Amino acid sequence: MAAALAERSCLELSGAERGPRRPPVPGTPSGLSSKAPTTSSPRPGCPCHQPTLRAPVSPPGSPPCPHLPLPFPAGASVGPGAGRYGDSAGGFCYQESAQLVSVTRNRFIHWTTSGDTLELVEESLDINLLNNAIRLKIQNCSLLPGGVHVCETQNLIIILIVTNQTVHRLVLPHPARMYRSELITEGQMQSVFTDIGKVNFRDPSNYHMIPSIPGLASNSTASAAWLSSDGEALFALPSASGGIFVLKLPPHDGHGIVSVVELKQSSVMQRLLTGWMPTAIRGDQGPSDLPVSLSVHCLEHDAFLFALCQDHKLRMWSYKDQMCLMVADLLEFVPVNKDLRLAAGTGHRLRLAYSQSLGLYLGVYMHAPKRGQFCVFQLVSTESNRYSLDHISSLFTSQETLVDFALTPAEIWALWHDDENQTIVKYINFEQNIAGQWNQVFVQPLPEEEVTIRDDQDPRIFSRGGERIMDLTWDELKKEVTLAVENELQGSVTEYEVSQEEFRQLQVEFWSKFYACCLQYQEALSCPLALHLNPYTNMVCLLKKGFLSFLVPCSLVDHLYLLPDAHLLTEDDSTIFDDLEMSRDVVCLVQCLRLIGESISMEMAFIMEMACSRLQPPEKAAEQILEDLIANDTENVMEDIHSKLQEIRNPIHAIGVLIREMDYEMELEMERAQPLNVRMNLSQLYGNGTAVTVVCRGVCKMATTRFLICRDLLILQQLLLRLGDAVSMAQKPLGSAWTVLECVTQDVLVSRFIARFFSSRESNLQHLSVLELTDTTALTPHKLGKSGATRSSALNFDLKPILSNMTSDLEGPQFLGAQFQGAFLSVCLSLTHLEYVVILFFFQALDCFCQAASEVGKEEFLDRLIRAEDGEMASTPRLQYYDKVLRLLDVVGLPELVIQLATLAITEAADDWRSQATLRTCIFKHHLDLGHNSQAYEALTQNPDSSRQLDCLRQLVVVLCERSQLQDLVEFPYVNLHNEVVGIIESRARAVDLMTHNYYELLYAFHIYRHNYRKAGTVMFEYGMRLGREVRTLRGLQKQGNCYLAAINCLRLIRPEYAWIVQPASGAVYERPGASPKRSHDGECPAVPTARQIEILELEDLEKECMLAHIRLTLAQHDPSTAAVAGSSSPEEMVTLLVQAGLFDTAVSLCQTFKLPLTPVFEGLAFKCIKLQFGGEAAQAEAWDWLAANQLSSVITTKESR
Repeated sequence: MAAALAERSCLELSGAERGPRRPPVPGTPSGLSSKAPTTSSPRPGCPCHQPTLRAPVSPPGSPPCPHLPLPFPAGASVGPGAGRYGDSAGGFCYQESAQLVSVTRNRFIHWTTSGDTLELVEESLDINLLNNAIRLKIQNCSLLPGGVHVCETQNLIIILIVTNQTVHRLVLPHPARMYRSELITEGQMQSVFTDIGKVNFRDPSNYHMIPSIPGLASNSTASAAWLSSDGEALFALPSASGGIFVLKLPPHDGHGIVSVVELKQSSVMQRLLTGWMPTAIRGDQGPSDLPVSLSVHCLEHDAFLFALCQDHKLRMWSYKDQMCLMVADLLEFVPVNKDLRLAAGTGHRLRLAYSQSLGLYLGVYMHAPKRGQFCVFQLVSTESNRYSLDHISSLFTSQETLVDFALTPAEIWALWHDDENQTIVKYINFEQNIAGQWNQVFVQPLPEEEVTIRDDQDPRIFSRGGERIMDLTWDELKKEVTLAVENELQGSVTEYEVSQEEFRQLQVEFWSKFYACCLQYQEALSCPLALHLNPYTNMVCLLKKGFLSFLVPCSLVDHLYLLPDAHLLTEDDSTIFDDLEMSRDVVCLVQCLRLIGESISMEMAFIMEMACSRLQPPEKAAEQILEDLIANDTENVMEDIHSKLQEIRNPIHAIGVLIREMDYEMELEMERAQPLNVRMNLSQLYGNGTAVTVVCRGVCKMATTRFLICRDLLILQQLLLRLGDAVSMAQKPLGSAWTVLECVTQDVLVSRFIARFFSSRESNLQHLSVLELTDTTALTPHKLGKSGATRSSALNFDLKPILSNMTSDLEGPQFLGAQFQGAFLSVCLSLTHLEYVVILFFFQALDCFCQAASEVGKEEFLDRLIRAEDGEMASTPRLQYYDKVLRLLDVVGLPELVIQLATLAITEAADDWRSQATLRTCIFKHHLDLGHNSQAYEALTQNPDSSRQLDCLRQLVVVLCERSQLQDLVEFPYVNLHNEVVGIIESRARAVDLMTHNYYELLYAFHIYRHNYRKAGTVMFEYGMRLGREVRTLRGLQKQGNCYLAAINCLRLIRPEYAWIVQPASGAVYERPGASPKRSHDGECPAVPTARQIEILELEDLEKECMLAHIRLTLAQHDPSTAAVAGSSSPEEMVTLLVQAGLFDTAVSLCQTFKLPLTPVFEGLAFKCIKLQFGGEAAQAEAWDWLAANQLSSVITTKESR
């Protein structure tokens, strides 16, 4: 058996938001848009492009950078440009980013371009960088996609920028020159962009107009830029006449002139031969040798320029000799290239990767409709300065839209958009993967499009996601958002007064609109633009419009469990273990676990969650879940699992392999001596807030996946025990070995639950922020959010063993990937060791808090804890103390302890009815969340505040309806609350969709249970009337008839003199208490009706309505097109519809019941007969249809012979 399962896939973990904030997404409603930085518009007729420098994003209080104009040569005429290109992104890695003793360790620069705006951000995973983000705006120009290139020298960082009309050079000092010490001990330092305000943008040697001859090609966005050995900046661009031209700027610190060199074919005949292409291809696409992708490889005194052209040829140029050294036809490596040869290759891409030991690799993406192909080549030099390509691999893909791809000497990483605009990221090792199977990257989904707001909840729900660099604190941001939405709401209300229910509906509507705007904003910012791969550390990032995500390795256990079904069936068994039979056993075992996991409902999953949180035996919860799965197995999932188990040769061995791969028992060498400078540099390793967030989220995601695997594995073990003799003797588990395996599974399950609990919060100290210790800076929420050093120090108890153990992995160039993996493993291991400490803390903390309550008023610390805030109603000190502790327990997620402590606190609030109401409400809420319906009802009835009692009652009704626990809802006595319950259910019934909710049926059962048959009949009659008006379908008519039958049955159960109901007459006017008076179009108040118009319906009237509903259903079944109008038609209208449909007997019955004249029926019948007499064979055939629909038992019909 192999030693360990290899890493196959990756997980996406969100890091930080980009520095500069963007303007709102189009479509954001007025008043709900976020504030964006103002931009200076160009003056009409201004002859120069002025790049406006935005202030670097930094902590509040930093001085903003000035706006600096960038001039152009006098007399230069600037046109409007070639239009806006698509957004793009890119990244740059420092050469010493993998060196432990380096100021650029784990530092990189990434950027995005959008129209005329360039945003650059410098990131560090170790320290916090100040002034690390800038925004440059070059007016009247559009930046080319991929037109930003960063070059590094020993003393400088040089940024080369290409637009559709200009080229620019920014010269910045190297971080090693800004910070010369070899020790990194500070928690923050200045970014490379700190002094960009000192850059002389007016220096003419750092910008130039692209000359009109040869001119930039309008249908190609390719570009390349590099520095020569003499410090010259060179820009390679596609020429409008075909080929490439190179624009050279002199060194920034020297003198010289700008020159342009055009790279052409060596002879006219060769240019004619290579430039020939069919007219159908050429069209408006330009010359055949027009480059669609450019890349450069720098040598000591030369540069090789590679051009992938639209005639599907790859050309290599020497800039020094200005000679084409190689031309390769890439269609020779495409299996089916007939159609591709006749099309221009405008979608091809080119990437380079260099290794000192392996040489230069070229990665080419050949785009074709509905398919694509990656070709990897190695550049080989021959005699006489001749070069050729050695074909390494060809990889095929069915994805349509390639966004970006990255190449290393061993792997290809690719980013696509599918047909549904979803992000797809995959990678493959082209040297070892013979089968050509791509490895999946599990990307993060977008937030839920809809959030359910219960009636008991405040629609102003704020969810704090990842940390953001903001000018406002979290509380200030919430206040501004709330004020903006409330202003919009108030502006939309036209009436002087609205009811509480209407106001809540408006709240939900406007906050839902705000949430939709946030989703649009986040969806736009989450659009991926490029991949960033650090060749020195193997770090892979996904660059989005507004976010930065990290791709971390995923073990094969998680890979198999998370893989889609279609990919799992095609998984190569030979890549798992050397033993193929063991590989098949593991795959079959994972398939069984996935079948179990897909069948588990939310209620079943909650059983295991509660068992782990309450320290109950997990095997009991697994047994209960298995019972539910068997009882609710409607799709024969158990049979599928049983058949899969029969394919497993050795289940004990396969389960043991999975458990060993999920367990991180290891020996850490904590006392290994290291040099002082190494230890001091390690003290800041991964100390940045972004790195801490990534590590914690990685641990949380891994622990969550392992918890689900262990849960499903424990359920599967219970199933194996049940099968018994149904499993063959070779598969039958052994007693002692099976017991040990089950115990180990439970231990791993509980430890992953604890690891997930801690890592999901990034720091346990954040729980204590609810105590609001204002003079303890380490615990304040805004400090935790803004200071990465503070956040990393909160995790020191986990990260210290990681840092001291990482030094063994720092020798090779790939130490970053190993450190991330080690960080994940060590954090999980540390949390596993803390398991029992955490559990004891949970269940002993309450005793400690209760004992401390007696010291309130005596201890200074407790006095600071219970200090009342501004505007807060002061109560007794002990009640304030209980309130703080209850909030802490609520944040941690311990509802049982909250109930216990709140019950204790009620004894302290005997004379304070407001505090009692708050505590009773708290007890009600947590009992209801835990499913303790009877206890929740009891807490509700004991609430002394009538308004809170009504809120709790409304929440109880809504929650029990959502859980379908209607029996409890009906059978509660509701002493002194009967009318309130009826009002709540009635308001819900009249406000929701009739066909998806059963509030009317609930109210009917409520009245029947209390023998109030008249009320029950009234409810069902109203239900039927609304169905006729609002649900004009065949199903609605069926339900309408059933409702009327139920109403008739209710009236027949009471004495005849009481068998009547009250129906509000059509057109009656109702006044809401406190409603503003309504006026006519001329401003006059209409006359107020003296009395309500009511109508008494007796049993006979209901029977008539029931018969009418039956006739409507008969008509709709005969002619479905009439269902839309039959539902609310009057008896007179129904007679006309029945006659038109030929249902004369039914029309006669209707007329007799409602005492209507029979004239329309006989007139319609006479018309039918006349039409039949003068009609042909078709009319006679049609006549038999409507005759058959009538009762003809008493009529003798004969067929007349002609």
